[in-house]
Amino acid sequence: MDNEEAVAVLERELAALGGASYADLVARIAAGPRAIERSAPSGATYQMEIDVRWDDRPGGNVRVVGSIDDGQWRVFVPMTRSFIKAPDDSFVEGGE
Repeated sequence: MDNEEAVAVLERELAALGGASYADLVARIAAGPRAIERSAPSGATYQMEIDVRWDDRPGGNVRVVGSIDDGQWRVFVPMTRSFIKAPDDSFVEGGE
């Protein structure tokens, strides 16, 4: 797995969610983690799981966690990135 490429794929996916409003992210919590597959410029296919959840309590900050692997050994230790968005739509950690 090309770690730099994988991180770029994951960060691109998270950047799209980072542009979503707090209200939109809250609406995604009930759906639970979402598994998706993306192809990279090299042709490699990566599996990602994106989880949107409350950071510490309902109605508070929302944490978005993304993990990525290539379906090989990395599936046991996926690479992760995350950000936290506050109710006022500001980033608490990560993001922009």
